[in-house]
Amino acid sequence: MKQIVKLSTFSLILSVSCVILLLVVLYFSSDDIINYIICAILVVWMALALYYMPMSISCDSNELCIRRSLRVKRIPLSDIESVTVCPPTMAERRICCSGGWFGYWGWFSDPSIDKYFAYYGKSSECFLVTLKSGRKYLLGCENMQDMVGYIQKQL
Repeated sequence: MKQIVKLSTFSLILSVSCVILLLVVLYFSSDDIINYIICAILVVWMALALYYMPMSISCDSNELCIRRSLRVKRIPLSDIESVTVCPPTMAERRICCSGGWFGYWGWFSDPSIDKYFAYYGKSSECFLVTLKSGRKYLLGCENMQDMVGYIQKQL
């Protein structure tokens, strides 16, 4: 089973606006130092987005895969303890993450969940994967109810 990760409207607007703003400043800037700084910011931000931004989530009889632009995060089903529908709350704290830059990804902390790594586009489409080791992943995709049901059947 494979489901696509769709970005929220906020995430789309934030990402596009930041890129356009940086490109406009770069275009109109006549100072070489500012141009180098803006280029460096663009390169780092785009590289992080390409590396971490979730594109889709798939599951087969052996593993759960989080497909990103440049890499695939694979979690063996034998390592998964539980899967539950669990949207993030307003009490979440950002540790080292993206709060909307081409999705939501990185380390977050939430009083009800504890520390977790997130890969999702919309907070309304999230589910929590808890591993036997205690590590937690908050994932999100279209038709997340179907994905959660499918993963639970595979377990």
